[in-house]
Amino acid sequence: MFSNEMAERSQSRIVINGVDSETLRQLIEYAYTSQVAISRTNVQSLLSAANLLDVSSVREACCAYLEHHMDETNCLGIHSFAEVHSCLELQHKAKDFACQYFAEVIRQEEFLNLSTNKLVEFLSSDALEVDKEEQLFEAIVLWLNHSPDTRVNEFEQVLEQIRLPLMSPYYLMDRVATTPAVVRNPQCMKLLEEAKSYHLLPDRRRERYNKRVRPRRSKVLVDVIVVVGGEDEKVVLRNVDCFNPLTGTWIGLTSLPFAISKHGVAVTGQNVLYLAGGEYPDGSASKGAWRFDPATNSWSEMAPMNMARSELGLATVDGFIYAVGGWGGDARLSSVERYNPATNRWDFVQSLKISLTSPAVASMDGLLYVTGGAVVDDGDGMDMVQCYDPKSDNWKELMPMLIPRSGAVACAFNGRIYVMGGWQASGENTNKVECYDPEKNVWEQRKPMKEQRYKPGIAVLENSIYVCGGEECWDKHHDSVEVYDPERDQWYILGVMPHWRSWLGCATIMLPLDFVSEEK
Repeated sequence: MFSNEMAERSQSRIVINGVDSETLRQLIEYAYTSQVAISRTNVQSLLSAANLLDVSSVREACCAYLEHHMDETNCLGIHSFAEVHSCLELQHKAKDFACQYFAEVIRQEEFLNLSTNKLVEFLSSDALEVDKEEQLFEAIVLWLNHSPDTRVNEFEQVLEQIRLPLMSPYYLMDRVATTPAVVRNPQCMKLLEEAKSYHLLPDRRRERYNKRVRPRRSKVLVDVIVVVGGEDEKVVLRNVDCFNPLTGTWIGLTSLPFAISKHGVAVTGQNVLYLAGGEYPDGSASKGAWRFDPATNSWSEMAPMNMARSELGLATVDGFIYAVGGWGGDARLSSVERYNPATNRWDFVQSLKISLTSPAVASMDGLLYVTGGAVVDDGDGMDMVQCYDPKSDNWKELMPMLIPRSGAVACAFNGRIYVMGGWQASGENTNKVECYDPEKNVWEQRKPMKEQRYKPGIAVLENSIYVCGGEECWDKHHDSVEVYDPERDQWYILGVMPHWRSWLGCATIMLPLDFVSEEK
């Protein structure tokens, strides 16, 4: 208060509130001797007084003492104390400590005394280290019962931070669904229903991604973006690379047994990546199908499709893989095949309304959406949108897109279909983006990408959409990755891939952390 422009600086008599005489005596003695005895009984009063009187050296010494004596029984209290006194470094260290040892912290008295806001702050952290989410649910029930009358109306805020979808389905039904505080709260029941849907409909998990379906960072699996094959300035690739968002780096995975481009990739709810069709370096179309096992970082061959297809669309709908249209070697295709992983068999389903190549496909809510595509030799796109319902084995046309496209990419995100890039009927590649709302059956324009991209890759990771590579023109390939934030309608360039790439496969999968933690 004396070193700053405060009223006390010019007063002859100053009343110091909030500092006891013994603490003030120690600080005065420190001013003459540069020595102070810090103990468990006086550290908080010394730090408070040093903070008030701007004795920074004592303040720092007290912070160091608290850090040195931090353990599972007091880290939450130290975190709150540091926050009140603006000791930011100590506050961060206390939070990191609490997150690292949270399995023990939740057994302590301090945990039961946390405010709702503080509890939400800790439970929302990706850095919490617990064996399973079930531990956290048991902990918040104890917290609730410690003061039920005042906390029951705030319980939904707390439960929202627990990743219910990652719990055992048996625990969900036997424990969570029978807890009175959950059953009596409509918002809590919505969270429970979300978790049930996650287990019942595994192939729809990524359609409505949120933090509750994302494993905490302490787990052994991490969400990554995988890019497979493609063309690097007309050189066909067999490389498989993945982007780790935790480190911001690209890591090579096991390469394909062959070079391929113009293929399709898709991931099922069982976290298995499938590749089908494509074009070999000699220009021939492939009917081959392969699967990538993240647990072993290996590829294995599946039953081939009934027809060779390049420039096809590939997507998963409720556990089945659909191969849509494409180039059969001498003509465009309207046929559609469905692969059943349980039987390792491909069967034809109802054909498209028109033969096409290079459509952009996505699945959402048990339906398959096929947007655009090329129907003439010059590759010009069309604006047609077709929707397939597996229950009726029928296609229907929806509202056409705002612009015609072929070679675009599509994905489902939070109840909408996004379509990006491609080749327009005007004879040029585009950076335009549009979004389809199935409830209103309308397309809306969104902010365009920074680059024009034909045949890029697309993947959804957490709350963003990643668009990788593609072609700007016949002799310009991209190695850049753009990221789109749907909530803000904004794009930014993330960086570059290990290769220029177009006609690639791209998807999000979970990989063991040791596969992506260092260069192979």
